[in-house]
Amino acid sequence: MAVVASAPGKVLMTGGYLVLERPNAGIVLSTNARFYAIVKPLYEEVKPESWAWAWADVKLTSPQMARETMYKMSLKHLTLQCVSSSPSRNPFVEYAVQYTVAAAYATFDKDKQETLQKLLLRGLDITILGCNEFYSYRNQIEARGLPLTPESLASLPPFASITFNAEESRGQNSKPEVAKTGLGSSAAMTTAVVAALLHYLGLLNLSSTKGQIEQNKDARELDIVHVIAQTAHCIAQGKVGSGFDVSSAVYGSQRYVRFSPEVLSSAQGGMIIEEAINNVLKANWNHERTKFSLPPMMTLLLGEPGAGGSSTPSMVGAVKKWQKSDPENSLETWKKLSEANSSLEMHLNNLSKLAEKNSDVYTSVINSCSNLTPEKWNERASEPSRVEVVRELLGARDAMLAIRYNMRKMGEAAGIPIEPESQTRLLDTTMNMEGVLLAGVPGAGGFDAVFAVALGDSSNKVIKTWSSLNVLALLVREDPHGVCLENNDPRTTEITSSVSSIQIV
Repeated sequence: MAVVASAPGKVLMTGGYLVLERPNAGIVLSTNARFYAIVKPLYEEVKPESWAWAWADVKLTSPQMARETMYKMSLKHLTLQCVSSSPSRNPFVEYAVQYTVAAAYATFDKDKQETLQKLLLRGLDITILGCNEFYSYRNQIEARGLPLTPESLASLPPFASITFNAEESRGQNSKPEVAKTGLGSSAAMTTAVVAALLHYLGLLNLSSTKGQIEQNKDARELDIVHVIAQTAHCIAQGKVGSGFDVSSAVYGSQRYVRFSPEVLSSAQGGMIIEEAINNVLKANWNHERTKFSLPPMMTLLLGEPGAGGSSTPSMVGAVKKWQKSDPENSLETWKKLSEANSSLEMHLNNLSKLAEKNSDVYTSVINSCSNLTPEKWNERASEPSRVEVVRELLGARDAMLAIRYNMRKMGEAAGIPIEPESQTRLLDTTMNMEGVLLAGVPGAGGFDAVFAVALGDSSNKVIKTWSSLNVLALLVREDPHGVCLENNDPRTTEITSSVSSIQIV
């Protein structure tokens, strides 16, 4: 009876900070790094005492962190009570369980509710697993004396044990912090748990065969996954974020405009959980998403510079404080950033159209430019059709440079390192390499992994140069697919960078 679902991590290429406010858009790419949730019954049959007290046992296991937490779930109030002696709480999974079960009770008729109760009384056994790409393994690689290369990362076992930052664990009452790469592990994990539970409880019947999906039906079912995952993720965080990370985990790569925060008001107001989730499901979710993926023959690369990452909430707080203290200048900077974001989106879309319109010319230009530094790309534009492709490539580069300039300006004004000097040097070096179209700091910026977009076969040269600069190239690539069901426990099958054929898109 085990159900396995997975959801991807993300890279916010444009829209950092702006995406927090409607109607600003962000371009978010989903990746081949996936978080898995495995849901199965905890017991073969219902325990007699469970019937009497209407409590369901819930076990949450995170093998990578060597953690196991036991809960009791009240089937009357749908609340979770941790009963482990040394509890390690995971609020994202806790709220995912509560809201998904509440949605099932709110949706089912009386007969289905009785069947649901019997299933829940057998307990829930939930296991969560994140691909290695979500976490930093630099320390382990260096401790083994291995070079900082993707091959060294690939030599690690899948779902390797996660170590905590020793510095963070020092001091009284401080909790150790996991070193991450900034791919949105909490959003991917929450989405995978919600999808697996919805399918396990029978609220949705997510298809496992891509070619046989009824598109409209599937879209409606994914919308339910999205609403519950957004709700659980926001409440667990204690704030209503933009939601781009959950949206990409559900639907895949996209152009995203956030929902109005008011749709979650009932979940924040102390209402009975079943009523709250029912209201949230019926609310007017006015987010906008348009399919998006990189043009052909372009490769997304991520590099970890090893600076330890950044705290997104504190950086967002500093930017908001600056907006209030200097509304005129902040508005001007945001306007320029918005224009540069739109320009990059336009050039990338135009390149996709040119690839479709004249594939041979497009392929030839990309292959030529992949072996040249950007200032020489114009040399390959000898005829009008080639000029058009090169013009769009250079337009995309100019837009990225404008984005970086205004992000740095915003960081300086807000007193935070959105593009720190060390990242600026790395990104400038990267953008001047042969075949590199773009390079930047994703999302809120800071010291997380940087991204680059390379043309044709130039990615190997970028990886080698990064390694020489003490930057670890991650095994992350764009994969436009969102949440999906899996046929097996990922630990029993070989994990590859390709996505299985059973995705729901």
